[in-house]
Amino acid sequence: MHSQEAGTANRSEVPSAPFQDIPPTRGCSPDAVARFSTVVAPYLGDAYALARWLTGSGPDAEDVVQDAILRALRGIDKFANGSARAWLLTIVRNTTYDWLRKNRSRSMVFVDDVEEIESVQHDASDIRTPETALLKNEEVTLVESAILALPLHYRETLVLREVQGLSYRDIAELTGISIGTTMSRLFRARRLVIEQLKNNGASDR
Repeated sequence: MHSQEAGTANRSEVPSAPFQDIPPTRGCSPDAVARFSTVVAPYLGDAYALARWLTGSGPDAEDVVQDAILRALRGIDKFANGSARAWLLTIVRNTTYDWLRKNRSRSMVFVDDVEEIESVQHDASDIRTPETALLKNEEVTLVESAILALPLHYRETLVLREVQGLSYRDIAELTGISIGTTMSRLFRARRLVIEQLKNNGASDR
């Protein structure tokens, strides 16, 4: 059902990152800036997309990514040549949550993770996924609105999977939850998006 190509295609629906150059920084060595430019900077578009989905705002996402860039630059020496994209997205996620704690109501940031890991058996053909809806529905804004209306923990999981194209294991490692909980959240997020689309008049075709 899921593919890297699908994730890449969906990514184009989100405006590109408004960062063409690394902002001027103090206290960062030329070597650190050079390594960041080569290894991490190519993923700034993904960083902005994730921040935008989590904050629900382009200008807020710009603030988050600017802060995340500085954090990444200062910590580039600790990057151990793994997945630069995953490393940057982890920094962006943590920076976003710090920003939300300072600028949004606590009720919008923290949710009780009281769900049990579900063992849901279902036929994938019966589930209309967000990427399928995106391809079939002419009103892309309805899909975006439905995703932005999700509780933050569901929205994050859905975006990391369907927009960023991360595997279940990568999402679990990035968010610090189990693979079972990741799958449970993703299943619920998809169902909520489908229900929202139906409520907004996006009919199955």
